[in-house]
Parts: sequence; C-alpha cells; structure tokens
Amino acid sequence: MMRTVMRGLGIAGFVLALSAGSALAAQCGNTGAGFEAWKTSFARQAAANGIGKRGLSALAGTRYATGTIRADRNQHSFKLSLGQFMAKRGASSIVAAGRAHKRANAALFERIEAKYGVPAGPLIAIWGMETGFGRYTGSQNTVSAIATLAYDCRRSAFFTDQLYAALKLVDRGVISSGTRGAMHGEIGQTQFMPKNVLLYGGGGSLASKESALTSTARFLVGHGWRRGAGYQPGQANFGAIQGWNAASVYQQAIAIMGRQIDGE
Repeated sequence: MMRTVMRGLGIAGFVLALSAGSALAAQCGNTGAGFEAWKTSFARQAAANGIGKRGLSALAGTRYATGTIRADRNQHSFKLSLGQFMAKRGASSIVAAGRAHKRANAALFERIEAKYGVPAGPLIAIWGMETGFGRYTGSQNTVSAIATLAYDCRRSAFFTDQLYAALKLVDRGVISSGTRGAMHGEIGQTQFMPKNVLLYGGGGSLASKESALTSTARFLVGHGWRRGAGYQPGQANFGAIQGWNAASVYQQAIAIMGRQIDGE
C-alpha cells in the first residue's frame, strides 16, 4: 500500500510528505516488508541533511533489491584459501591479459605513475579483478542496491553513509536514478563505492578506463601509498591495497598479480 501511495504522489508530493509524521530515525529491517516505510523516514532525514530534489526523487524510485541481498549473503569466495581464491578468480588469465593492457596503454600508465607514484601492476590487477578490464561493470540499479543495504540491518551504518554519497552524486549529476553497476552499488571500471567517487573520483566518468584507473591511483595515495615503496605484504604500500578491500585473500591476490604484471 505504501509503495502505491508513494508512486502516486510523484516527487513534489513525496517531498511534501516528508514534513508530515514523526521525525524518528529510519529503522532497519531484515526483509523487504518495511522498506517503503523506511524510505519515507530516511527521505525526511536526507532532506534535513541537504539532499535536493533530484536525490530525493531517485530515492523515491528505488525498489528493494532482492538480488543485492542474495549476493550480500553469499560472498563465499572470500572464505577460500589464497590459492583457491586466485584460481576461482582466474588470476593467471588476469596477469596474462594485464601484461597486454600494460603494453597497449603504456603512455597512460606512465602518466599515472609520474603523477601519483603508483605503478601499473596493482592498478591493472584491481581493474582485471573487479570488471575483467571493463567488460563486466554490472547491471544492478545503483541507488536501489545501496538503499536496500542501508535499510538492511547487517551493515546499515556503512551503507547509510554510501547512500548519502549516492544521493549527493545524483544531485550533482554525476550519476542518475538509472545508473547501473555491481550488486553492492559499486560503479565504473574499477568499481568505486559512491563515497569514494566523492573523495577520489576527480569529476570524470568512471566508465572511462583513464578516469577509473587515475581515480584508483588517487584512492591508493589517499590511503597512504608512498612513491617507490613496495606493495607486497609487510611492505609500506600494502596497507593502501588493504584499504581497497577488507578481504585478506583479495589483498594478497592483488599484490601477487600486480608484481607479476610489473614483471618482478
């Protein structure tokens, strides 16, 4: 019933409705049953925190993303051993293709390293691991995915921050209500979360490999990357790779593949 009412209101009516009712904080849930009521409550908070009409309109149009919840509950590959994880993710193929991409885009990687001090290897490893070098960037609606995870009780605080960032990006025209990406709301050729787009995106479209790879280098520098230092476990720059993904097997795989791509 709430969904029908909200869709009938349109954005003007939806914004007006935000001023009515209690000002209680939006309550998380573990099924889709409370999602529409949560949206109304969250939208009230978002409006009070400066989200504009475009962002609120995008929020009003979101749907509970069952595919995102299913994916979030089934991240089994991160529980594999390092060897199993690398085999499952096709590490040898990523390295072989990565070396070819390094040769084909030598000028781009030279510019990035000259400016940020990040060599090609780890950037290419991330690029290959995340989207197969831009081939698979995802088909899930970005705002719906993030709104669903902000509502879901499992990691509500983390994804609430991401949802605010996504709505700001909609307000600024960087993404739209129709933007699509990976199941957890990641977008672009290296799969940036919305908050990281705000911090490190640099204004270009992350659908572009140049913008995505440059932004990834900017992210690593923002997480402590030091020019000329090593990036294997125990070395100075490994911590920056850890900032990219919390899973230990992922971090180690990026370091190993990066070294192989760089020919070390």
